[in-house]
Amino acid sequence: MTDKGRKWPGILAGVFLLASSATGAAVPLAQDLQKAGRQAEQYCAPVLLEFAAEYCDYCELLEHEILDPTLLDRDYQRRVLMRKVMIDGNRRLRDFNGRMTDEARLAAHYKVWVTPTVLFVDSNGVEIARRLVGVSSVDFYGGYLDTALDKSRRHLQEQGRCNP
Repeated sequence: MTDKGRKWPGILAGVFLLASSATGAAVPLAQDLQKAGRQAEQYCAPVLLEFAAEYCDYCELLEHEILDPTLLDRDYQRRVLMRKVMIDGNRRLRDFNGRMTDEARLAAHYKVWVTPTVLFVDSNGVEIARRLVGVSSVDFYGGYLDTALDKSRRHLQEQGRCNP
């Protein structure tokens, strides 16, 4: 294994320890996606929508091992805006068009039936990179996440939605 291949597990372990002792490192629940979209557009960043469920152990694994630590990394603060949607929830939220909906309807709109599912969308809620469904390997998930974020940013730049 090359040094580069060993980088992610070490970083994740260190950041995970930091995240577990910090407060507020959890992916925020979606409340106003229209506002989130405007915020992300200011930084030429996608909105990452994590679809999770209360009963989903893999969702917890994804959050604790990948997403929560990512929120503590300053490099990601302007690279992505994350929001969580509980597919088994009934909380009300504002969608990307400014209309009120609930979490289950939003999941149905995006045809999300499996958790965890991670979508990368633009400020209008349109998917701009391949979604990540499930967690096959935590060791590689960080790489998949980075690839999707890079593709999302390139897409936004190509569409003239932001400056390179």
